[in-house]
Amino acid sequence: MNTRLNNSSKIAIYVFLMLIGIFSIFPFLWMVSTSLKNTHSIFIFPPEFIPKNPTFDNYFYLFKETPFILWFKNSVIITIVAILYNLFFSSLTGYVLAKMKFKGKNFIFLLILGTTMIPYNVLLVPVFVIFSHLKLVNTFPGIIIPGLANAFIIFVMRQYIFTIPNELIDAAKMDGASEITIFTKIILPLCKPALAINAVFAFLWTWNSFVWPLILAPNNEYYTLQVGLALFQSYNNIPWGIVMAGATLSFLPQLILYLFLQKFFVSGITMSGLKG
Repeated sequence: MNTRLNNSSKIAIYVFLMLIGIFSIFPFLWMVSTSLKNTHSIFIFPPEFIPKNPTFDNYFYLFKETPFILWFKNSVIITIVAILYNLFFSSLTGYVLAKMKFKGKNFIFLLILGTTMIPYNVLLVPVFVIFSHLKLVNTFPGIIIPGLANAFIIFVMRQYIFTIPNELIDAAKMDGASEITIFTKIILPLCKPALAINAVFAFLWTWNSFVWPLILAPNNEYYTLQVGLALFQSYNNIPWGIVMAGATLSFLPQLILYLFLQKFFVSGITMSGLKG
């Protein structure tokens, strides 16, 4: 009897999770479907989930009639630089806060976490004024610098580095290894799962950033993909098919990165203390 109940419970859980998965992925599938329709097919009723006459005209229009490649290139440059610097600074800070002993360490850590309580919108005006005085408006460094470090990513790195045995560090010090050698040869190689998590988070935050690039770089030359698509949609009477084509191409790099780092992502969440 108990075995039957357990089997029934497992089946119910699997069905429930499957329904949640379908519900979650449906908007993405509908976005892709809409990008392959012409204007008439998009607004037809009842709606067609699978287009009868799929077309790539929306994608062709996007590449020919808009500076989509420029927007994509700008987003790639900004995102890659932000990820690399974020991983370096955050892992270095996490190592110091996790393994080094000095006065005020816990206070500094709490101070870093306290920055997460400050609303992002409150910082926009003062940071813009500072960057304006530094002549960083309409520049790539101006867009990138605010995202070079993140309190949440520092927290993840600190929690993960805590799980690394101190004996490894002590043994390396006995062999004469410097702190830089310990960090680069021991800590970083063991932190691949945590680095994978942070790479995904940093990519999502930077790639999908809209407000800050829009405010700091109003020049079309520095538009990111999100800004370019949003403003192009506002200034022109764009069919939804073209908008969905741009959104689909914008989403694909995020999906590819997650699939590539999925193995490290799951283990990193488990060991860094982020699991529920």
